[in-house]
Amino acid sequence: MKRSEKFVQANREAKATWIALALVILFWYAAGFGLENSTVEFFHTPIWVIGGCIGTWLFAVFVCWVLVLCFDYGWLQLHLEVPCCRRPAD
Repeated sequence: MKRSEKFVQANREAKATWIALALVILFWYAAGFGLENSTVEFFHTPIWVIGGCIGTWLFAVFVCWVLVLCFDYGWLQLHLEVPCCRRPAD
């Protein structure tokens, strides 16, 4: 993959990540504040606490999983050679 193609792909992934963040925030708002008038409790804990905390965390994990499935991160080289970090030759 050429350098310009990598930048296009990185921008596409960044936009998808912003959309995923917006979805998680909307879910958190709906699960937390949307359930605040509910009288349902689970182990003496109001359902809005479970939905706003645990439900949001599970939804965020699901959204990250979808992002990983939708994008091929094989182009990303994690072992980059940085000139300032090279060891001197022996």
